[in-house]
Amino acid sequence: MRGSGRARREDRVRFWQAIAVGAKTREAGQAAGVSEPVAHRWFRHAGGVNPQLPSTVSGRYICSAERENIALWRAQKVGVREIARRLNRSPSTISRELRRNASTRTYQLEYKASTAQWHAERRSARPKAAKLVTRERLRQYVQEKLSGEIVTAEGEVVGPTGPVWDGKNKPHRGDREWVTAWSPQQIAKRLPLEFPDDSTMRISHEAIYQSLYVESRGGLERRQSWHLRRGRTKRMPRARTRQQTWAHVTEDTVLDKRPKEVEDRKIAGHWEGDLIIGLKRSAIATLIERTTRYAILVHLPRQPGYGVLAPKKNGPALAGYGALTMKDALIKSMSSLPAALRRSLTWDRGKELSAHALFTEETTVPVYFADAKSPWQRGSNEHLNGLIRQYFPKGTNLSRWSAVEIAAIATAINNRPRGILGWKSPAEAFEDQLRSVRQPTVATTS
Repeated sequence: MRGSGRARREDRVRFWQAIAVGAKTREAGQAAGVSEPVAHRWFRHAGGVNPQLPSTVSGRYICSAERENIALWRAQKVGVREIARRLNRSPSTISRELRRNASTRTYQLEYKASTAQWHAERRSARPKAAKLVTRERLRQYVQEKLSGEIVTAEGEVVGPTGPVWDGKNKPHRGDREWVTAWSPQQIAKRLPLEFPDDSTMRISHEAIYQSLYVESRGGLERRQSWHLRRGRTKRMPRARTRQQTWAHVTEDTVLDKRPKEVEDRKIAGHWEGDLIIGLKRSAIATLIERTTRYAILVHLPRQPGYGVLAPKKNGPALAGYGALTMKDALIKSMSSLPAALRRSLTWDRGKELSAHALFTEETTVPVYFADAKSPWQRGSNEHLNGLIRQYFPKGTNLSRWSAVEIAAIATAINNRPRGILGWKSPAEAFEDQLRSVRQPTVATTS
């Protein structure tokens, strides 16, 4: 794999082809045969915008394969006219190639194919000057509509001071500058209405996006990309937006593989689960049995080091609902149930249960994941979460409640009579199921 150096056109073409089908930057770099830092630099400098490089150059120009042959034959001391004859090129073309595109870092000119290709592509780049560079009035209009100040009726500028520009996406959960923030499409569509007779006041929304994302386009400061609604500093490739972050949902755990007996709710032991989230990454896990509507609330305390150790990418989840922590908490909560009342668990698609295979291995309870954006497939659990919000409203810190206090809330909910149970309480209905599975089997004789 090449590090930096002189990448060929074919390398960049393969890189952007991989990006176009949804590959991550690192994976696209591997496909192109370059190192990860080089791949990230290509993506960052292009602002995530595919430069649409043609895979081959015109036959009029020397291509990279021909340059490799030239370099090889020159090393073998083959003459210019012989190289020209073998490539069916003019000797002057070969002579000019050797003179113009050789390496200049040594005392004697040394011809290398990769260096020559880089020189040729650098010279061939003749970008057209962007409209926002050459048209001052148009640029001022775009900047005003995109980044203009917010003022009161008295003309006073209001809003927080924005963060220091670091070249990354907008700060997470931090203040952003208050600006007019028209979208590039709104700006482009408004121009013909405000300047119907001035053809110079025209620009497409794509040109505005490229001026923001691509460093070499010019016209607008890249910092102004924070003034876009999403605040991204690089374009998100379309194929990536279609990808889902649910790699933990395997083919065997989709809802279609769940036993059909779960649907009619006649057999007890099938559970639904999810998290309710509070402030400061606090959470409580909620479980409900589909037949009896019996609820279990799982306490998820902070892990040692939370609030002390700095968050670390791919580091331990200290908030209380990391995959392994979640798995252990569910096992502890469900292990006291009889096996007959632990038949399956249907969960939302959250990554907190990505250790479901270990959970199933230790409890023999298969886990199934509901379809994306389909809360009705876990209707009982969604209803339970609504009841729980009476005690734990949104926007409150759930970590301040102990396991004993959370269990008391579960007891109160389980003792409420339910119309769907003939006004029995879930606790009574669940107790009936417990008695039925604990009755000893009596052998019959003929």
